[in-house]
Amino acid sequence: MNNWMLIALLSISTYLSRVIGVEIMAGREMNATLRLYFNYVPIAIIAALIVNQMLVPTDGGTVFSLPVLIGCLATAITIKVIHTFLPSLIIGIAAGLLARYFL
Repeated sequence: MNNWMLIALLSISTYLSRVIGVEIMAGREMNATLRLYFNYVPIAIIAALIVNQMLVPTDGGTVFSLPVLIGCLATAITIKVIHTFLPSLIIGIAAGLLARYFL
């Protein structure tokens, strides 16, 4: 599936789940299970996008992308250490690019 198509479908599903949830639950006390669902939808979508980028189809098989893995790990470790999103993201992108061009 085209990456842009996947991003569009996932963003539409996230938006619809949020809007439907707000419209249905307006003025009501939200169940803990439903609240948990709404908290994990964005995380699940980001995980799906990352996995889609890590597993690259080539010649009828699937290849694991090491630069994407290195970038993701660098971002995760950096965000755990400094607790700031944007610098962590920049470090992860830089690590992924360095891995792509030098490994």
